[in-house]
Amino acid sequence: MDGTIRKNITVGSKVKVVQKHHQRSGELTEGIVAKLLTKSPNHPHGIKVMLEDGIVGRVKEIL
Repeated sequence: MDGTIRKNITVGSKVKVVQKHHQRSGELTEGIVAKLLTKSPNHPHGIKVMLEDGIVGRVKEIL
C-alpha cells in the first residue's frame, strides 16, 4: 500500500518508516503507528508518523 496517502494509515498499523538521518541511506525502521503527524491528505515523501517506541519518520511501506 501507498505510504503517501494519509487515509491508508491508521493508528496501530504496522509500517516501515525512514528517519530523517537515514534518508540518504534509505534505511527503514519497522514499527507500529502511535500517532499521525502529517495533517494533509497526502504527502509526496510519505506521511510523517510517530511509532510506539517514539521514533518519528515518513512511511515508506505499509505491512
